[in-house]
Amino acid sequence: MSVSLVSSPAELDHGRLDLRLFKQRARAVLRLLGHAKSELSIGLVDDAGIRELNRDHRGRDRATDVLSFSLVEGDHALFRGNLLGDVVISLDTAKRQARERHRSLDQEAARLLIHGVLHLIGHDHEDDEGHRRMRAEERRLSAVLRH
Repeated sequence: MSVSLVSSPAELDHGRLDLRLFKQRARAVLRLLGHAKSELSIGLVDDAGIRELNRDHRGRDRATDVLSFSLVEGDHALFRGNLLGDVVISLDTAKRQARERHRSLDQEAARLLIHGVLHLIGHDHEDDEGHRRMRAEERRLSAVLRH
């Protein structure tokens, strides 16, 4: 199991995010989802960086909290090896959401990580049933990570 953590830009303020704990949680999420041998790439960016990705890949010219780029399906699936894909988190948005939700940055980043990884492996929230299944899985994983 491999978790690659990339921050961009270099001067990105990680604030109170415990990067060691974050990577540990990423490995735990993969293990809990039955992907212990999988690889995951995580990008930590600012709002400008995620806005650019959101605009270029989803046609939405606004910042968001997390984006997922799955390699499990689609044109590149045959060449992905063990790599599930990329999860990109805006630390600017994560910090705002953590304050609004009275959580630590570590808790909010873990929530976004879980959400992003679930998208990588095929979960979505496009309809009510998918939303219920994804929320249930998010709650299950969050509960395990808290202990």
